[in-house]
Amino acid sequence: MTANRNPAATTSGEVVTLNGPWPGVGPFLFTAYHLDEYPAGNADLGPAEGVAGRPIGQDFNNPSGWNMYHAETVPGFPAHPHRGFETITVVRQGTVDHADSTGAGARYGAGDVQWVTAGAGVVHSEMFPLLNQDADNPFEIYQVWINLPAASKMADPQFTMMWREQVPVIEADGAKVSVVAGEFGGRTAVAPPVASWAAQAEADVRILLIELDAHASVTVPGTRAGTERMLYVHGAGGVEAGGVAVAVASGQGFKPGDDGAVTVTAGDAPSVVLLLQGKPIGEPVAQAGPFVMNTRAELVQAYEDYQRTQFGGWPWPSTAPVHPAETERFAVFGDGTEQHPGGR
Repeated sequence: MTANRNPAATTSGEVVTLNGPWPGVGPFLFTAYHLDEYPAGNADLGPAEGVAGRPIGQDFNNPSGWNMYHAETVPGFPAHPHRGFETITVVRQGTVDHADSTGAGARYGAGDVQWVTAGAGVVHSEMFPLLNQDADNPFEIYQVWINLPAASKMADPQFTMMWREQVPVIEADGAKVSVVAGEFGGRTAVAPPVASWAAQAEADVRILLIELDAHASVTVPGTRAGTERMLYVHGAGGVEAGGVAVAVASGQGFKPGDDGAVTVTAGDAPSVVLLLQGKPIGEPVAQAGPFVMNTRAELVQAYEDYQRTQFGGWPWPSTAPVHPAETERFAVFGDGTEQHPGGR
């Protein structure tokens, strides 16, 4: 499968060994990759085998192949604030329940993408309900943090759903490419939120989720001058990228050495590659926990604003709301508008 913008393929690059969250390039701050082999669920949509012995509220040690994270009953991340950047959540397996301080909520699952512009400030929760009570609940997501330019850091918060029915997917010769942002193979992703750096044509933002059968190949197009990119390689096997062997290691990165096209070929086992690409915003970054601004003074102001206003307050009955088990995928926005896959 090829879709070359630049026919001269790169043959150089750097293999980067990653620990913890995957560091970003260009406008991307980092990516949190979560892979949990959750067991069957119970009537409360939590793990049927219970949570005894876990450090509830801070369960990140993966003791039996899964984590509760900051939650107590259903795994996930209860209400927490953000300001000054965006989150892009790509789901491969499992279900996410969203709720936020604007009154918006959603349930989305495998193949869906949620893009949240925190802007001036939003509080949201991300819970992972275990919907299957008679089978395991495998769960796999990427949450990409992408910075906002100074002109958009105080934009109104917004979230956009990109249902799997809308995400362009190109399949050929054992390769599958989901186009989360930008363009690939003549297909263009759903437009990002209007305040996003990715909405600027000169930003050259592209996000691809590439899934390769053994020995399958994909050629990723070249970039504009000044664009940065990283290929995060994980899954069962390693790949050869741009003529460089990238060993089997969850989240091992390959940073191309030039702006040419890159051919990625899986080895003897299937592999997965997340491509992040974009031009740097070119502004100073000041980050403290859930806030990403340009200056230290703006960070202090963010904390003060949150303490004073709670970014609009929390309209939900709990800090970790979960939708009923029978709820199908949906989104409801702060103005009451509802959205369903297929336009229902």
